[in-house]
Amino acid sequence: MHFIFEVHLKPGYSAEQYADAWVRASRLIQRAPGARGTRLYRKIGDPNVLLAIATWDSKAQRDAREGDLPQAVHDIIAAEAQFVDIRVVGEFEAPEWEVLPEPGS
Repeated sequence: MHFIFEVHLKPGYSAEQYADAWVRASRLIQRAPGARGTRLYRKIGDPNVLLAIATWDSKAQRDAREGDLPQAVHDIIAAEAQFVDIRVVGEFEAPEWEVLPEPGS
């Protein structure tokens, strides 16, 4: 499953600053069973909006980790809260299969 949210940066705070915190928190969160990686993208035309995607084997595993985050992750989130607004896009099931065309075909 994919947990997707937007990060809206407040004036004076950069995507690079947020990305540093994102990497530190992700390293800790991704140690949990079922964690399959995270991605962070900058919106084209608006460098103050980022799209975050966290991938998990299941919603249950993500929910379990959300309820049992290490204190260091809570600290990182709390430190960033004053600089960003988070808007949850939603939780999406991964497709049972996907077709990916070969590049250049």
